[in-house]
Amino acid sequence: MALMEPPAIPVRKAHDGLELPAIGFGTYKVNGFAGAEAIKSALQVGYRLIDSAFNYENEGIVGKAIRESEVPREDIIVASKLPGRHHQYDQARVTIEESVARMGLDYIDLYLIHWPNPSQGQFVEAWQALVDAQKQGIVKHIGVSNFLPGHIDLLIRATGVTPAVNQVELHPFFQQNEQRAYDDAHGIITEAWSPLGRANQMLKDPTIVRIAEKHGVSPVAAILRWHLQLGDVAIPKSMHADRQRANLDLTGFELDEQDMQDIAAMDNPEGYTFGQNPHWHEED
Repeated sequence: MALMEPPAIPVRKAHDGLELPAIGFGTYKVNGFAGAEAIKSALQVGYRLIDSAFNYENEGIVGKAIRESEVPREDIIVASKLPGRHHQYDQARVTIEESVARMGLDYIDLYLIHWPNPSQGQFVEAWQALVDAQKQGIVKHIGVSNFLPGHIDLLIRATGVTPAVNQVELHPFFQQNEQRAYDDAHGIITEAWSPLGRANQMLKDPTIVRIAEKHGVSPVAAILRWHLQLGDVAIPKSMHADRQRANLDLTGFELDEQDMQDIAAMDNPEGYTFGQNPHWHEED
């Protein structure tokens, strides 16, 4: 397969200069050599943001795919995340170093705290570890995942450093309007994990199906186009090259104002797909 130029999709910019393409490639449950091939395929068809995590147990495979890809390393933004069990400062520093070593790379472009785990009360320690790893140069940009505005306020007050990214569950059933407004006001890029929600259910939703048929596209394309116009960074995943290409092919149509209003009406403020509320959810 010939190396394809990335499509002309929008770029999101953070307060610290980080630029992310509006569509990235998620690697949750993308493991083993088949996973490496899927990631290489994604890079081949035009993805330049690859999202991983320590707890996905695939950092080695992600690094292997990046090293073997025809895409120059400097053109790829690779992200990983610190797990909840390693929030204590010294453990966090070692875990970040382990992530870099597992990937077999000189640095990781973006490193996030995966969950705040508020009952532990150590996420500020973890953030200080990320700040220091950034100063060391082994991570280029730092951010958080699943953090609420109050959590981020604590980080900023304690360290003076604002996250570049906040990756949260975000999809038409759970649109995170207040969180996105907070992120925007602080120059934080909002990334959407699970951008298709519980896909089997959402892809059959009558509103989504009607909008997709109106534009002659798939329900997946309609939802990803919604993310594109909303202004976040969506990170869908697929093991198949044709679907990977389709998930990037979003510039040939545009949702109109009525479409956006109809999808806005689908929002449920308690629409967590897996019930993982950052107020109390704890990640190991």
